Amino acid sequence: VNSMLILTISLTNKPQPVLTVSPLWLSPGDSVTLNCEVDHPSAGWRFYWYKTVPDLPYYYSSELLPGSSNGTEQDSYIVHGPTHTAGYKCRAGRGDPVYYTDYSKPKFVWSGGKFVSVSSLTVSPDRVQHFTSDSVSVNCKGNSTEWRVRRFTENSYLSHCSSWGRMTGSTCNIYSNQQSDAVYWCESGSGEFSNAVNITIQNIILVSPVHPVTEGDSVSLSCRLRRQTFESNVFFYLNEKLIQNDTRRELNISAVSKSDEGFYKCQYSQQVSAQSWMSVNGESNQSESINQDFNTNHVVNQNETQRNDSCSFLQGIYLYLFIYLFI
Repeated sequence: VNSMLILTISLTNKPQPVLTVSPLWLSPGDSVTLNCEVDHPSAGWRFYWYKTVPDLPYYYSSELLPGSSNGTEQDSYIVHGPTHTAGYKCRAGRGDPVYYTDYSKPKFVWSGGKFVSVSSLTVSPDRVQHFTSDSVSVNCKGNSTEWRVRRFTENSYLSHCSSWGRMTGSTCNIYSNQQSDAVYWCESGSGEFSNAVNITIQNIILVSPVHPVTEGDSVSLSCRLRRQTFESNVFFYLNEKLIQNDTRRELNISAVSKSDEGFYKCQYSQQVSAQSWMSVNGESNQSESINQDFNTNHVVNQNETQRNDSCSFLQGIYLYLFIYLFI
């Protein structure tokens, strides 16, 4: 007599929490709020918070943030006064011995600031809006002999230069057929992040100051088309308010003031450029930072996409073993 015994073994992946960060771009004096969300939350979870450190050529290591060695009861954590681009992770744990979830995917908080003695990124040509036909390169500088360039696209894909360009020493030359609206930054072999730049690729661009300008300086912003010539009026906007409407292709400010700070864009016919942020420093402000250029038409949203992606990590893997016993 033959009989068949079917054993069903359920191997379930560890849950992976979803980390959200706010804000995504740093301004002076900002604090960053981290939130760690566990699927099917219940009592007893404690939350562990980490800073990600570049571990070249491909990985990140994790360092516990202050006050996190024993976990926190709260599912949120505040990082006070960060100034540089940084990456963060979280995980949750409960029980004795502690059962830990997987680490969340890393999330990044970007800073346009470029600081002395810290890794920095520059773009060539020296602007953040580029035509689709431009040859664009990203260069890393700092006290390191090893670099990688990363980008985070509007569809939330995080990748290395080798996927869309050629890395030569400290410079990533982006292939023309691989250009993309994205946030770009450098990571060094010594574990540092550079400033970040949001690069946009279009057929109409606004050329604006890459670095903050100082009150009293004269400033010129220009609107450029890839192929066409201007045959009618060009519109310039500040914070969505029309400020110039005539045949000039330039917006000239003879003595810039703090009230001129904000998001600028230009429009010709039905074509509209991305928005670029122009920062205005007081005369006493000696810090130098790079225009973060935040394109509100193509917002890079790490938080929403990673929440959706996390579902795939929480699905169980079911393995069926068929054991035949012969009697």
